[in-house]
Amino acid sequence: MLLVIDQKTVEEAEEIKNFLLSSETWQELIRISIRVLIIVLLSYAVVGTVKLVIRRVFAVKYKGPIRRSERREKTLKLLLENAVSYVVYFAAILAILEEFGIGVKGLLAGAGVLGLAVGFGAQNLVRDVITGFFILFEDQFSVGDYVQIGEATGTVEEIGLRTTKVIAYGGEVHIIPNGTISEVINYSINNSVAILDIGVSYETDIDEAERVINNYLETVDAEMYEELVDRPVLIGVQSLEASEVVLRITAETKPTMNFAVARQMRRDLKKLLDDNGIEIPYQKMVIYKEAEGEETSNE
Repeated sequence: MLLVIDQKTVEEAEEIKNFLLSSETWQELIRISIRVLIIVLLSYAVVGTVKLVIRRVFAVKYKGPIRRSERREKTLKLLLENAVSYVVYFAAILAILEEFGIGVKGLLAGAGVLGLAVGFGAQNLVRDVITGFFILFEDQFSVGDYVQIGEATGTVEEIGLRTTKVIAYGGEVHIIPNGTISEVINYSINNSVAILDIGVSYETDIDEAERVINNYLETVDAEMYEELVDRPVLIGVQSLEASEVVLRITAETKPTMNFAVARQMRRDLKKLLDDNGIEIPYQKMVIYKEAEGEETSNE
């Protein structure tokens, strides 16, 4: 079988061969590679330098006489660092495209036309960005806050212009578009309140139980419970249940630390009541066993 190759194909192959073997071609590729490498290194250097400046500016401001919320500072710092990264890396990509002979002006013009074509489809993106601005400037929540957004409850890890990331207690990461955030419960703005309901038996002298608990609460301070804001208070009898009298204690704590303080105090109160002979009711099972030889009469 004979393979027939026309003259035009031979000439094109020869041109490609000459191009690849040309020293000028390799020199140009080396020059482009060096310039691209310089652009990449410069972009990394610029991003790193600007981030360092941002961190130092926020550190100086935090130590100054005008104290701003640490939560808000952390959020704004992270947002500025991300914005700088996006802008610098985008500019670096455009510069690299120019090095390869791709017209950036035409590309941007085409992107503008394309943007008009998909404008209606980008409404959600625009809504997310606008909502993100409002979240940041109104300080609805910040990085590190414990919040509930819809069905997601956890700690805010990141607030971007388009999405918000929330880490749940079990480690799950919820990525929520900002445009869908309509209602937020923020547990970190104000102090929390730990509520402890302690049950004692009906046979217990209530006055004595309250005296023992109050004496203990008077000794409680921040050294015992670091997250306490104020001394716990015994409110009194909260309810009368079927098998117990419930006494309620409240304690103001730092934001979101109410559950941790309540757990520690329950343990200490259990030991306190045991040491003072005050019974905490619990379910008991009583078994009645007939004595051997006992007979029942039919009369």
